[in-house]
Amino acid sequence: EFSADANIQTVAADAIPDGWMGLDNGPDTTAEQKEFLSDCKTVIMNGPMGVFEIEKFSKGTFGIVDILADLTKENGAITIIGGGDSVAACEQSGRAGEMSHISTGGGASLELMEGKVLPGVAALADK
Repeated sequence: EFSADANIQTVAADAIPDGWMGLDNGPDTTAEQKEFLSDCKTVIMNGPMGVFEIEKFSKGTFGIVDILADLTKENGAITIIGGGDSVAACEQSGRAGEMSHISTGGGASLELMEGKVLPGVAALADK
């Protein structure tokens, strides 16, 4: 069930029972994310980890937000947050101001990094 009243259980990603949905990552995944990102100089977040709008499914998203804010603050990493949901999660967590750059243009940001020409940017170049 996809609601604030849903029953929850924490299982490995490959052990989600039939009829259940993976709506957040668990504490083991958050710990792995922290470990693997610890020496990164640049991190791009483009999308929440779970359905953070529902409190019981928000821990993974707020966990990665905390990790990224700490990387910026403590290690000087560049943290780029892209997309409306990612921005909303950072703002809800109270740590948006600790990120290097925040943009609601998630898909457009990814396309720009891919080297695609964005129509709005191309129009400016034509002037």
